[in-house]
Amino acid sequence: MLLSGGLDSTTVLAIARAEGYEPYALSFRYGQRHTVELDAAGRVAEAFKVRRHVVADIDLRVFGGSALTDDAIDVPHHAGVAEVAQDIPVTYVPARNTIFLSFALAWAETLGASDVFIGVNALDYSGYPDCRPEYIEAYERMANRATRAGVEGTQRLKIHAPLMEMTKAQIILKGLELGVDYGLTHSCYDPVDARPCGTCDSCLLRAQGFAQAKQADPALAHAH
Repeated sequence: MLLSGGLDSTTVLAIARAEGYEPYALSFRYGQRHTVELDAAGRVAEAFKVRRHVVADIDLRVFGGSALTDDAIDVPHHAGVAEVAQDIPVTYVPARNTIFLSFALAWAETLGASDVFIGVNALDYSGYPDCRPEYIEAYERMANRATRAGVEGTQRLKIHAPLMEMTKAQIILKGLELGVDYGLTHSCYDPVDARPCGTCDSCLLRAQGFAQAKQADPALAHAH
């Protein structure tokens, strides 16, 4: 289970749990400016009593190229959600999901696990090329040709992306139905003293989701 500590991956963890899976959670310290999300991932992993939570260290700052990993590129801030770009935003981290899924693939093989869960979504993050269904399908095909377990037929890897066609509001309502405490989660790309900025793409999409779901965001109550 790829667990960032954000709203989407936490909801996926709840879905996997509800479907009877025993989750192993994988998070990354990849040079992101919002490392506070790892604190959230730890809180979420503990709340869901995952079998094991691993934080892998990889430094994507050596490449840069994203507002999340390169200090020379500012995280965009907007007055409202209508200003969030529809093209590929500067917060896109080059090949991030391919890198993350590759780590998950390696761990799944050592665990003898055949199911990898990821919180990608094609509606709210349509600007990210590695959040589309065709990408996930292609990765799954590749993954089954890439490992000893796949070649020997002892493992048929399935990548689960249960949020793919859901709106942010639908994701939130599904999570609440499954008992998720979104106060544990963190979504902000550019936090100030661990508090959400409220104006980055991620904050704005989260706020819109809670508004459309007609729910209060408990993380904001915690932040203040």
